[in-house]
Amino acid sequence: MKSILRVFSYLRRYPVLASLQLLCAIGMTAALFVFPTITGYAIDKILPNAARHPEFPYWVGLTLIAFGMREALNSCRIFINNHFEQKVIYDIRSDLYGKIQFLPLNWFDTRRTGDIMTRVVEDVTNMERVLIDGIEQGIIAVLQVLGIGIYLYILNPVVAGWATLPIPILAIGAWIYSTKGRDRYRNQREATSDMNSLLHDNIAGIRQIKSYAAEAVEHTRFNQASEQLRQATLRMMRWWAFYSPGMSFIKMIGYVLVLAFGGAEVMNGDLTQGEFLTFMLFLSLFYEPIDRLNSLNQMILSGRAAADRVFEILDAEEELHATDGEIFPGRSQGSVEFRNVSFSYQDQSTLDGISISAEPGQTIALVGTTGAGKTTVLSLLARFYEKDSGDILLDGMDISTLNKNSLRNQLAYVTQEPFLFNGTVRENLELAKRGASDKEIWKALTAANGDQFVRELPKLLDTNVGERGVKLSGGEKQRLSIARALLKDAPILLLDEATASVDSETERQIQSALDHLMENRTAFVIAHRLSTIQNADRIYVLEKGKVIEQGTHDQLLAENGKYAELCRRSFLAEQA
Repeated sequence: MKSILRVFSYLRRYPVLASLQLLCAIGMTAALFVFPTITGYAIDKILPNAARHPEFPYWVGLTLIAFGMREALNSCRIFINNHFEQKVIYDIRSDLYGKIQFLPLNWFDTRRTGDIMTRVVEDVTNMERVLIDGIEQGIIAVLQVLGIGIYLYILNPVVAGWATLPIPILAIGAWIYSTKGRDRYRNQREATSDMNSLLHDNIAGIRQIKSYAAEAVEHTRFNQASEQLRQATLRMMRWWAFYSPGMSFIKMIGYVLVLAFGGAEVMNGDLTQGEFLTFMLFLSLFYEPIDRLNSLNQMILSGRAAADRVFEILDAEEELHATDGEIFPGRSQGSVEFRNVSFSYQDQSTLDGISISAEPGQTIALVGTTGAGKTTVLSLLARFYEKDSGDILLDGMDISTLNKNSLRNQLAYVTQEPFLFNGTVRENLELAKRGASDKEIWKALTAANGDQFVRELPKLLDTNVGERGVKLSGGEKQRLSIARALLKDAPILLLDEATASVDSETERQIQSALDHLMENRTAFVIAHRLSTIQNADRIYVLEKGKVIEQGTHDQLLAENGKYAELCRRSFLAEQA
């Protein structure tokens, strides 16, 4: 119930809308009393008395006016409710997405993209159903049950007692269904998430599936996930198949009891026919919202399971200093120092007491075999992950005290596999500098050797590059990535094998772009190719998370150690 209450806590942000909706609900409930009351009165007082027959059209007109007022209020309530709900859902989605932006990378490392998408899209929508039915149906139903229930006792306490006899049984049944059904609904949401995650992976990896002719295998996997969802849904609905008819039967017992004991009251002369008809009409209005509350119970369980999953993200611990921490003063000079830094990832040691230093404007190369810890060094400098021990200093300031945005504004990162968003060239470059002018963008593209191919695109800067830049070649995407880093104009560059997956001609163009990029900047370069690192001011050789050698290219070759071995074994390219 805690999750549902948290959902409704968002309603407090809009007290005026909530109050207006409540007033409409009260007015609608009051209008319900008119038709049964006038009907009973007409049967007992108007129809048997010929002298009062001229009054009959007046009473009929009054019932019509009451129905009109009720539907007018209902129209207002729906209008208000739609605005109310959409504002609340907007707030929940905004809070959820905002929270995701500030979660640490290791949180994403253990979650599937499809599962996160399911929570943001489908689970928030299921929470919306709780709001829709909780507000539109729940409040009105409760008001109707209470208002008419009290009025039934005013009409005839004895018959009302028999009419409300099934209510405790209905309440107990609803409680049992709610307490026993939570896990079933959560399992159904988890099965939905599993299927969506598989679907997301298969769509993202469709080229690999086709290249390995794995369509049939992946179809079987999808069917298995779909079958798990089907079974989870059936387990949930089996209970509903017993619960809903059972509750309906218990409700009908109330009608039978009123017919039996109310009819006896009429035969005994203690109740008029008009009063009995009035009571029966009110009884239908009494039990009708109870049916809605039973249906609402099912939807609340579904919404609760969804809310649990959404609030699991909202309650997750944010990245340290995502919104607080010290602000780095001005532009960094580019001095970086790692002092005896260690780091473990998922209980596995990745870096073990490394020390690395870079003076302003120097190029630092990190080399080593796969898994040596090179990329981890860059990740710790950007604080994508937090070190276990040691110190990392930027211009003498401990970066562990800095605000993350303030720190990352000093860095530009170019990865081996550049990521482009499904948007235009301009939109992808403006990620580095919002509102950059065309002149600034073309200058960055020229320096990155990317202006020529962009000028050949159909709409130049406004050409859509497709999802993950699928409409561009690998070299073109990498040059846009370098142009983005140039546009950012950060004092420190992190280059993670930026030329590893391109041909020699494209590498030459990219290397030329990188030379422009590294001018007057401190650069940390990870590379396997000699051409990329031979002119570095200092080279650090890593193995199993430790720095085992350091020096210039010539010094390390003269030592004839691990670096020289890597060169001989072609871990580094043979050409300059």
